[in-house]
Amino acid sequence: HAGNILWRDGPMFVDLDDARNGPAIQDLWMLLNGDKAEQRMQLETIIEAYEEFSEFDTAEIGLIEPLRAMRLVYYLAWLMRRWADPAFPKNFPWLTGEDYWLRQTATFIEQAKVLQEPPLQLTPMY
Repeated sequence: HAGNILWRDGPMFVDLDDARNGPAIQDLWMLLNGDKAEQRMQLETIIEAYEEFSEFDTAEIGLIEPLRAMRLVYYLAWLMRRWADPAFPKNFPWLTGEDYWLRQTATFIEQAKVLQEPPLQLTPMY
């Protein structure tokens, strides 16, 4: 994801261990944002750059939404497991708010719908 890109004299990439141990898309999907058309253009650019170093298996594109769903669950679980740490209520006060849980529920419902849709499609040249 974008947090894995550090800038000094130029870009320096860190924490790409998932791409070495799992599908490449596991790290790359987190760079995507916007609507489906924007994500498609971004992904095509990312894949083009990725393929300067290694072949990209386009079948992995079907993993984007399941990985997004998994991250939603894992992030929430990460927060809840650490709630007893005094630093967490102080730094995440919104976690106990009703608005947060309403938004979280809506996010999970929307993600469940997206999981039923066909995966992101690249233009035919891929």
